[in-house]
Amino acid sequence: MKQVTHLNLRMAALTAAGIIGIASCLHAEEAPLNPVLTAVSSTTLSGFVDTSATWAFGSGNNLYGRSYDGPNKQDGFNLNVVGLTLEKPLDESRWAAGYRVQTFLGPDAVALASSSSFTSSDFAIKEANVALRAPIGNGLDFRLGVWTELLGYEISESHLNPNYSRSWGFFLEPIIHTGLLTTYKFNDSVSAAIGVTDNGVFSNAINSRGSTTESKKSYTGLLTLTAPESFGFLKGTVVNMSFLVTGASGRMNPVNWYGGITIPTPIKNLSIGISDDYRANGLFDGSHENAADVYLLYQATDKLKFANRLEYATGSAGALGVPVDGTHDVALLGETFTVDYSLWKNVVTRGELRWDHSLTGQRMFGTGDKRDAVSLTLDVVYKF
Repeated sequence: MKQVTHLNLRMAALTAAGIIGIASCLHAEEAPLNPVLTAVSSTTLSGFVDTSATWAFGSGNNLYGRSYDGPNKQDGFNLNVVGLTLEKPLDESRWAAGYRVQTFLGPDAVALASSSSFTSSDFAIKEANVALRAPIGNGLDFRLGVWTELLGYEISESHLNPNYSRSWGFFLEPIIHTGLLTTYKFNDSVSAAIGVTDNGVFSNAINSRGSTTESKKSYTGLLTLTAPESFGFLKGTVVNMSFLVTGASGRMNPVNWYGGITIPTPIKNLSIGISDDYRANGLFDGSHENAADVYLLYQATDKLKFANRLEYATGSAGALGVPVDGTHDVALLGETFTVDYSLWKNVVTRGELRWDHSLTGQRMFGTGDKRDAVSLTLDVVYKF
């Protein structure tokens, strides 16, 4: 599930290679710059390459409510994204400091659209922040800069989600935040985060704000509860509750609410996830959008696992990108089944079958005359 501890930040490979190369040269020449060398030595570089092949059944490729696997990914082979992370995590010291940078390169960077110049390109910053700790109580942590995904059951990196394709709930969630995030762990069972950000969270634009100096700000928070050992077979149950109040310009002020839970079951290696995303005023004043999901997650063997997601989404006309026809609001039903089998080391190989269905009679899938959309996907990801 999305938690503050899961914030990922990455940087372009050329930048990382440049830094590492400089440090190596200085070391070889025994240059008197050990503080710089020491700082770089605790930095790690990681990432992944995400590829896929997708086939949409029938003619036409109209799809709605999809994030990162829309019409331009159907009926062909795809480079989805290259993700790169450069990071120095916080250590256990009282006055710890670090940073995290994450970048996307490729088509999913265009979809993320986090450009600071408000344009899309094949390069996007997903996270870039300075991390600090102050010795207050158990330790108060801060992140200043760009950070992501405080709301929701899923995140942008497909291989870290139960399914390859993202849910309709993910479609409703903001991703990019530019601001200050403060987190505190009360004990092993309770942690919380609170953040204040620029008002660009509705558009993913970095450093976005209004035309006036005293521009509106947005406010977000997350509460995470984890069941202790005393809960028996329910130990390890995780509950997340989060919100975002967007300080948009004008009268419309979108509000997001999210609640999610992952529960172990008495059946070995079987867990259940339940989530709900709600957005008010996201389309117009008084509009609503809601997506509820149920996940069944089963780890059959060390290499084989299954994930099933059942979705139900409703909303005002135009919700989830569904065309407004003057007659119907939005009501959708979705079923996604994913099989994950690890054949190679460091490689995620998954097959997925997804079905989307309009419950209102509105025919908008395919060539614009179907109530159903069915797609089959092979996803292959290398992690390094």
